Amino acid sequence: MIRYINLLLVVCLASCAAPVKQFITKTTTHTLTLSSTEEAQTFFTWNAERKPMVSAHRGGPYEGFPENAIETFENVLSFTPAIIEFDVELTKDSILILMHDNTLDRTTNGSGKVSDHTWDEIRQLNLKDPAGNLTNYRVPSLIEALVWSRDKTILTVDVKKSVPFERVIKVIEATHTVPNAAVITYNFDDARKVYEINPDLMLSIVIRNSEEIERLEATGIPWSNVIAFTGLSERSPEFNERLHQKGVFTILGVMGNLDKKAIARGDQVYLELVKSGADILATDRPIEVGKILNEEFSIIEDDNRVKE
Repeated sequence: MIRYINLLLVVCLASCAAPVKQFITKTTTHTLTLSSTEEAQTFFTWNAERKPMVSAHRGGPYEGFPENAIETFENVLSFTPAIIEFDVELTKDSILILMHDNTLDRTTNGSGKVSDHTWDEIRQLNLKDPAGNLTNYRVPSLIEALVWSRDKTILTVDVKKSVPFERVIKVIEATHTVPNAAVITYNFDDARKVYEINPDLMLSIVIRNSEEIERLEATGIPWSNVIAFTGLSERSPEFNERLHQKGVFTILGVMGNLDKKAIARGDQVYLELVKSGADILATDRPIEVGKILNEEFSIIEDDNRVKE
């Protein structure tokens, strides 16, 4: 299986990156690139001068652009700098692909469990956009997404329950994307496991209260490796400040209720969250969030880099 992964990697390095260029929907791509572990740790070390950021949940699907698709990532980056969050599942023949569900029905014109289909079968399917409309876009492999990302943006990788962390990390290492691919973990055992496999990786770790701050510190994982996911509800400025004092970025998940609140009351809701200490807004509306953050904080520069 390792030979198969290596062969797929060689083919992808030779041929996968170039066709992606055709997916750009505007002439500008707003990039967020990191080249070393040290640069990644510095980038994610909080200070009062840093600008807020957008994280595109499931890659930022919109009408005509399905979730977990490279074309969708390109579309978001044509409007705003953004961290791209995506999900990883495993096929019948043990190929890592971008897919949120463990079934194909909701997001493709296929059906049944992902684990019952080979990569060759799945790559023939078409993806659906959020409204269920069929697109011409296909399911990408993890290797394709990682290779694409190297000169484009930072990723947060959501590893589904059926997928071994070891397999995902091996591919991150093989594609030389350790600096720009943070791994999402939902409990401290998994966070410690990922850290032990590769202590250079950034980790998105759920930290929602004082007890979880103490539990993280008990794991031995240094704060320099941590991006704190503070949940799906607004945290107090005091709690966010505790994390900031440790040099830690906070990610607030606004997808769901907080995105709905912004739709109902206006996008200034996002500014209120940022001013309370949310540094990264993980959203289903990355283009809208990027627009209001840029208007308030000038997150887009002429050279397409996020201000540091």
